[in-house]
Amino acid sequence: MAGYTVKQVAKLSGVSVRALHHYDEIGLLKPACVGANGYRYYGREELLRLQQVLFHRELGFSLEEIARTLDAAGFDKVAALKAHRAKLAAQTRRYRELMRTIDQTLASLEGEATMDETAMYRGFDPKQQDAYERELVDRHGPDMQGHIDHAKAGMVGWKQADFDAMQAEAKAIEAAMAKALADGLPADAHAVKALMARQHAWVSKGWNRQAPLEAFAGLGQMYLDDPRFRARYDGRQPGLAEYMAAAMAAYARSERG
Repeated sequence: MAGYTVKQVAKLSGVSVRALHHYDEIGLLKPACVGANGYRYYGREELLRLQQVLFHRELGFSLEEIARTLDAAGFDKVAALKAHRAKLAAQTRRYRELMRTIDQTLASLEGEATMDETAMYRGFDPKQQDAYERELVDRHGPDMQGHIDHAKAGMVGWKQADFDAMQAEAKAIEAAMAKALADGLPADAHAVKALMARQHAWVSKGWNRQAPLEAFAGLGQMYLDDPRFRARYDGRQPGLAEYMAAAMAAYARSERG
């Protein structure tokens, strides 16, 4: 056999056939060869490169950044894997600490144990959170700090189930939007508008206020412009960040009348 076909690689890796075609088109992952039948075939080197793509994507790199990294002179797969492992080990330690915090909080809420207030925040990364907030204030002006504080106030008293429900809704909307894009639905289609109504409600709950339509559309543009958000959405479905931005803008226009 000449190698693995696109469908076989998709089955092995969990990456969609559409995404593999996109990676080929942008030069991120070329097949080892193309057969006389027009089929793409991938060998072991290509599979290892795809693994690197996925590792970098998990760590928040955009597709453009991944391509530059993998194609850089002197790129060392072994050194890269060791670096990935070190980062994942650090994340694992932090996640274990967060799980411990959750378990202790649950035990306290259910009356099975007492919990020192300082233990409520073990495992969180205050530096990262502060960096996110500073970035928002720098980008949108000093009034943003008031919005951040208001959003935080709205989450006081939330239980873990509330956070889990928010995360589940975000994933459900994202998956439905990826399917709508794959199905070729226009960004202003009725079904997409219904999804954007859910997205607007989700954003409003997180912000602890009704999200203004202009700000909602601006948030969609941020998904497109910010490399971290673009990598997240396009990693699920190529073009999803642009589709989300267009759908959020279309929803805002339709609701303004």
